[in-house]
Formats: sequence, structure tokens, C-alpha cells
Amino acid sequence: MQPDAIDRVIKNAINVMESSKYQLFEIAEAARLEKESLARELDEIKQETSLTIELVDKLEKEYKRSRIRLTEVSRDFNKYREEDIKVAYEAAIAYQLQLTVAREKENNLKTRRHDLQVRMKNVDMQVERAETIVSQMNVALEYLSGDLNQVTRIIESAKNRQLMGLKIILAQEEERKRIAREIHDGMAQTLANVVLRTEIVQRMLVKEDFSAVKDELADLKGQVRGGLEEVRKIIFNLRPMALDDLGIVPTLRKYVQDFEDKYRIATQFNLVGKETRIPSGLEIAIFRLVQEALSNVYKHAKATFLSVELTLESDQVQIYVADNGIGFDVPQTEQRIAKGNNFGLLGMRERVELLEGTMVLESEKGSGTKITMLIPIGGVEENKEENENGQHG
Repeated sequence: MQPDAIDRVIKNAINVMESSKYQLFEIAEAARLEKESLARELDEIKQETSLTIELVDKLEKEYKRSRIRLTEVSRDFNKYREEDIKVAYEAAIAYQLQLTVAREKENNLKTRRHDLQVRMKNVDMQVERAETIVSQMNVALEYLSGDLNQVTRIIESAKNRQLMGLKIILAQEEERKRIAREIHDGMAQTLANVVLRTEIVQRMLVKEDFSAVKDELADLKGQVRGGLEEVRKIIFNLRPMALDDLGIVPTLRKYVQDFEDKYRIATQFNLVGKETRIPSGLEIAIFRLVQEALSNVYKHAKATFLSVELTLESDQVQIYVADNGIGFDVPQTEQRIAKGNNFGLLGMRERVELLEGTMVLESEKGSGTKITMLIPIGGVEENKEENENGQHG
């Protein structure tokens, strides 16, 4: 097969995958809209079910009283006339019919509620599957769109670097997915609501209902401020501005405090050594390592307290993160990391090793977890100088 023919095949494959990727995105978006619709319907069903259950309870009591009344009038012929017995009997029958109808309605509503919950779960799975496939297709497109000869050389010369590159791309896709979800669930919803509320304000202006317009604009102002705060949080998670302006110590101090406020886990930050600036590449690496460590504590540790200690020395940086959570079996976890099954800790270890550092895990079930990371400063500075010299050359 000629090189041109190979290029044509690859280009066709890329075009098909790009087209399919956007189709999958549209499927995922349609599924999200369906989920929102199902959620609204489920809320209505839950409210109606609650009211129906109350009605059934009330009718059961009324029916029980009517049965007691019928027994009383049927037993004492001397005291009650035939007309009284007839009235009591008809009342009991009426309550019985109402109770039967209400119970049937309750059962139907419960069935409908269960069906909606199952459908929502299936839609969730559909969205997740579509997002996963899109991520996998993006990884494949990265490789197909790149220099195939270079990829071949990388595979032949250093297989572990290829795997590292793949993991980096996967990590990028996960990060893109996370950012997309944050924007979709936060800012996108806020903007959609703002558009809706502005339409309401327009209708109020036509009616010259200026008092209501004033209240509505005040609410809109609050929503826009909330949306702005969401954007700032997303920007901070992408790259904290304070990291470039103030350095790693103030940035970590603020991040740890924000973590405590958000997740209600008591935190403590300690600095050992003199507060000083270190190479910017190392600062962002340290921030990401602490960010991942705290994320693992929130997701898995069930901790009520955690401590972050940063030690700055002339030739190295030590990061120490400890929590009082449920802990884990270190040998088993090390095996999972070696197999690539624990992405959080695996990513941390890979980052540390890329910086020519070491990471030590200490944990026991029920006794919390301690993570110690040692990273040399000299290696980072040397790499930076080499890059600068290469650029000048």
C-alpha cells in the first residue's frame, strides 16, 4: 500500500470519528434534557403520591368508623330505624369505594415513580457511556492526527513514555469532562435561567408593572453574581491566579481553607522553613499534588480532620498530608497502583516520579492515612535552564 493511500485511509477514519463524536455529543445532550424532564415529572409524582397516601390514611379511618357505625345500628333494632341502617350501610359502601379507588391510585403512582427512577438511572448510564466513548475517541484522534512516524519511534525507543503520553491524554480528557460538567451544571444553568427571567422582565415592562420589574432585576443581579462566582471557582481550579502572583504558600493556605469551608472537613496547614518562591513549574506541580491528595480524602477517607504540611528547604520540598479517615491496606493498594487501577494515587506517584522525587504511603484500616512526598528543587531548576538555553540556541 502506498503512503498516500495510507494517509487517505487515516484522514477518512479521522473524518468519520469526528462526525461520530459530535453525534455522540448530541445524544448525550438529548439524554441530559430527558433526565431534566424526568426529574421534574418525578417531583410531581412524588408530591401527588404523598397527597394520595395522606388521603388513603384518612379514608381508612373514615371507613373504619363507618363500619363501626354500621355494626352499632344493625345490632340495636329497638333504637335505630331501618332508614338509619340504610344510611350507615350506604356510607360504609361509599367510603369503601373511595378507599379502593385511592389505593389503586396510590399503587399506580408508586409504579410510575419506580419506572421514572429506573428510566433516570438508564439515562444516566447512557450519558456516562456516551461521554466515555467520546473521551476514548478523542484519545484515538490525538494519535491519528499526530506524526505517526514519531509515534512509531517513541514506541520502539521507550515504551513507557508512550504509556505515559497516553495517560496524560486520558487525564486531559477527564479534566475536560470535569470542566464541561462544572460549566453545564453551574454557569450554563445560571445563564439559561437569566435568559428566562429577562423574558419575564420584558413582559412585566409591557404591562408597566415596575414594582415587580425592580424585584425581578434584584433577583437577576444576585443570580449573575452567583454565576460570576462559579466562573471564578472554575478558573481557580484550572490555574489559581494567586500561584503566579503570590506563590505556593499563600495559594495552598487559601485552597486548604476553601476545602474546609466547602466539604466541612476540619483542616490545618503548616509551613516548615522560610516562605520563599520556588520554580513556577514546581509550584504548579505541588499545588496539583495537594489538590489530588485532598480530593482523595474527600472521596474515600471519610475523614473529619486532615493536615497539610509543606517543608521548604534549599534543595528539596516535602509535602506531608495526613487524615484521620478509615485508612486502607497499603500492600493491596500498592498492587492496584502497579496495575494502574488506582488512578488518583497512580497519577500522584507518576507526577512525583517525573519530578525525580519519591512518594511514601503509610496507612492502616481504621487508623487514617499519611502521604509523604519528597521532590528535589535542583532538578527542576536544571530542566528550566536547559529549556531556556535550548530556546536561545
